[in-house]
Amino acid sequence: MNASSFSRYRAEWFTGAAGARREVLAGMVGTFALIPEVIAFSFVAGIDPEVGLFASFVIGIVIAVAGGRPAMISGAAGSVALVAAALVHAHGLPYLLAATILAGLFQIAFGLARLDVLMRFVSRSVRTGFVNALAILIFSAQVPQMIGVTWHSYAMIALGLAIIYLLPRITTAIPSPLICILVLTAISVAVPMPLPVVADLGRLPDALPTAAWPGVPLAWSTLAIVAPYALAMAAVGLLESMMTARVVDDLTETTSSKARECTGLGLANAAAGLFGGIAGCGMIGQTVGNVRYGGRGRLSTLVAGVFLLIVMVPLRPWIAQVPVAALVAVMVMVSISTFSWGSLRDLGRHPKVSGVVMLATVAVTVATRDLSAGVAVGVLLSGVFFAFKVTRLMDVRVDYDAATDTRLYTVSGQIFFASAEIFADRFDRRDTAAAARIDLTEAHLWDITAVGALEEVVSTLRRHGIAVEVVGLNRASAVLVDRHAPLLRD
Repeated sequence: MNASSFSRYRAEWFTGAAGARREVLAGMVGTFALIPEVIAFSFVAGIDPEVGLFASFVIGIVIAVAGGRPAMISGAAGSVALVAAALVHAHGLPYLLAATILAGLFQIAFGLARLDVLMRFVSRSVRTGFVNALAILIFSAQVPQMIGVTWHSYAMIALGLAIIYLLPRITTAIPSPLICILVLTAISVAVPMPLPVVADLGRLPDALPTAAWPGVPLAWSTLAIVAPYALAMAAVGLLESMMTARVVDDLTETTSSKARECTGLGLANAAAGLFGGIAGCGMIGQTVGNVRYGGRGRLSTLVAGVFLLIVMVPLRPWIAQVPVAALVAVMVMVSISTFSWGSLRDLGRHPKVSGVVMLATVAVTVATRDLSAGVAVGVLLSGVFFAFKVTRLMDVRVDYDAATDTRLYTVSGQIFFASAEIFADRFDRRDTAAAARIDLTEAHLWDITAVGALEEVVSTLRRHGIAVEVVGLNRASAVLVDRHAPLLRD
């Protein structure tokens, strides 16, 4: 790490007394937002809640030090749980822990290979759809907690939302979600009422996590079982983390090292597996909440992880009494603040294809509850629409020089696999002119499909006795032609 990088890294930790206070409080809000989602996704994966909670603690500590995006909260939640569920069901928890370690190693390799550059192919429309889908999923995850409950729960949720949204008009010294949790817990303890509490969500940890190698045989057969799951967990986790990091970049108007986030997440997941936890990734809802309440540096990420362990082990009896209604109110606030409401207005102002991509990303993500599937569909649609757009910009103008009996073809635009066939169809293969001149000064050949189309056109014209001259190739196009169709240069 050079002097400049070290100075930046130090600044990401030390933000002054006022900044540190803000970071700590924001991180504590992130912790309470972590608890219900981690427990919920633990059930999805088929594991005890303590496995997800331990993993979130370890991941939070490691990612705060080694990650590339300050203020981002990572934990054991997301689509990773969906991938893990099949492995747990088929082979049990030890194999999941082994897959978690291997997934971390894959992610470290991806980071070192700088595969984070693939995120450049994710358009803003896809990112907006990702954010909106996350907001919908976060809200829908709260619905089960609001079904089959008494009116007391609805009253407490309403009171919690009132505190969250009205308290900032009086003071912002302490994040209102934290006050919401404290007030609602105090009320539920002082006035007994039929309210579900955190203890009802599942078994909470009662001891500190310890490092141990997963109880699986060190054999090729084990690798054959866990490797496919580990690769899927690594890919899904990186996708969610990279998308979340980009969202934080936009919210804070700062940049971050995506390659370092890849390796940092890999280290965090490898450590989580060794401490008996499931793999995790960036959590956009908790991250947005952290940023909204002042989290900007690594301290807030660290506090979210450390405070999670504090509240889950030493303060377990008190945390067990926190009403679920308080957590639901916080998560409803997170879902509302996460959703990009401006994107609804933009549907009528932006190009229709952008709206289609955004809506398709949302629809697929919500329907499958799989973020990677939604983003994959969004990226695919973006690529298809882009190809169509570029194809329409390609043109071939045809003129005729009677003095020399030469047909002049002036090509402009981009010629690649999607436009090569249209390009070839613009030529009259049975032309009666004595010569043909193809001017590519304003065009660019992108791939071997384009070169092949040009070669086919020239060969066909020459077979019909027409003298063909190809001019105006730029340097990059000329290299492709020399390498794959050198006869065109004759």
